Amino acid sequence: MEPKQSIPPILRPDFVKPISITDFASHFGLQLSPEYSDVTVTGISMNTGDLRPGDLFVAMPGKKTHGAMFISKAIELGAVAVVTDSAGKDLIGETAIPLMVLELPREHLGELAAYVYGNTVGNVPTLFATTGTNGKTSTTYLLEAILRQLGRTTGLTSTAERHIAGEIIVSRLTTPESPEMQALVARMRERGVTDVAIEVSAQALTQLRVDGLHFDVAGFTNLSHDHFDDYGGFEPYLKAKAALFTKSRSKQAVICLDTEYGNKIVELSEVPVVTIASSDSIAAEWHVAVLEELPGITKFKLTGPNEQVLQSSVPIIGAHMAANAGLAIVMAITAGYSFTEIKNAIANGIDAYLPGRTELVSPAGAPAVYVDFGHSPDAFLNTLAAVRKVTSGKVLMLFGADGDRDPSKREDMAKVAAAGCDILVITDHHPRFEDPASIRKTLVEAAKAFRPELQIIEVSPPEAAIRAAVKLVSPGDSILWAGPGHQDYRDIEGVRTPYSARSEARKALTEAGYPC
Repeated sequence: MEPKQSIPPILRPDFVKPISITDFASHFGLQLSPEYSDVTVTGISMNTGDLRPGDLFVAMPGKKTHGAMFISKAIELGAVAVVTDSAGKDLIGETAIPLMVLELPREHLGELAAYVYGNTVGNVPTLFATTGTNGKTSTTYLLEAILRQLGRTTGLTSTAERHIAGEIIVSRLTTPESPEMQALVARMRERGVTDVAIEVSAQALTQLRVDGLHFDVAGFTNLSHDHFDDYGGFEPYLKAKAALFTKSRSKQAVICLDTEYGNKIVELSEVPVVTIASSDSIAAEWHVAVLEELPGITKFKLTGPNEQVLQSSVPIIGAHMAANAGLAIVMAITAGYSFTEIKNAIANGIDAYLPGRTELVSPAGAPAVYVDFGHSPDAFLNTLAAVRKVTSGKVLMLFGADGDRDPSKREDMAKVAAAGCDILVITDHHPRFEDPASIRKTLVEAAKAFRPELQIIEVSPPEAAIRAAVKLVSPGDSILWAGPGHQDYRDIEGVRTPYSARSEARKALTEAGYPC
């Protein structure tokens, strides 16, 4: 099993201009003893796991303990100053490094990090943020590709990867903690990045991970059943997403109206809004329409005000992907890029690779195997419909559900899967600390109750499940393996166990006699 140290490291700029602790204290109105006037800071950290010499250590209260309990370790690792609250000050007592008191430090963490890394107004790339239940990652990749095709030097941060002027790094979290995010933006600035596309989750907003950033354009894809374990229902979940569209976080917004919650985001938005929809029956400023769906490509048309029309394509199947592309294009236009230049740049298609998003991993002549990251009922609905459109034979659905994550959506996932496929194979995903057999039982029972006549097979582990699935199909059929997508591990009892659905699918096809 893979050790936890395999989690990708936090990225920082190679050089940070030292910040005088006196200037830092003055900027944030903090009290500082004068004898520390010669101390300088070159980084910031909220935990000792990533603390580096020259860092400011922010000691905050946590769920189980207070960060102040780790002050000795922080100093040992090279911390040169500490910011904490009154409770932290009492826990630390006398210390050899300057200590500044700031109540509710987490609420200020993003601004502290932005100051340390020099990410000040006018000194950062153009920033784009995309939020929504589904399509965040795809829209982020498509937007970055469009900007790159315009000749810009791009950065990206998503569930799957970080991109820095062509450099690709595996992601740690969808949206990293604010010190890591600020360090990443500073590294992008250092590499000459002009535009950054950022995937922003609801958790990132409620946990203040994007604090200290102000987005030039924020985009909204859709909202459907997900993360109810964190938010309890649609209204709190919507409220969490809506926080992106406040004046403190964004300048402008592009909102997709394909779900009913798009109009609610428009109503809640504090910033100017541009709207887009996939149906002419929906009143919006921009409309995207699918022209043709083929294996590996979706052609679409985008129309807007002033008789603006362009045609392009995305290298992936699905009408929902055309909607994501339309949103990305309008976000670029809203940021000030020329419609004509964009039209010309993407006339032959948007040149993007979307890892683990309805990714075809099988060779010609074999059953089509698509690996996808979708893990919600709505994602299953859209992706199954896309696979069905390009499949002449049977569609087999293979999936499992996350352990320790929103069990309220599991039955709906099973029902949507059962409704949209010809054969259903249920397996494991990330069991975490839950019993995987219990998760499978819930899925199987829900699927059988919804569609009793469907062929439903339960196979564990997923390595065996994909091999069983391949034996049930022939050329002309398709397998949609939903859940793992781009991920290269499974979370089993807190350990990241090396695993690749893409690799396992190819091995299964090879073993069945198809050359991969």
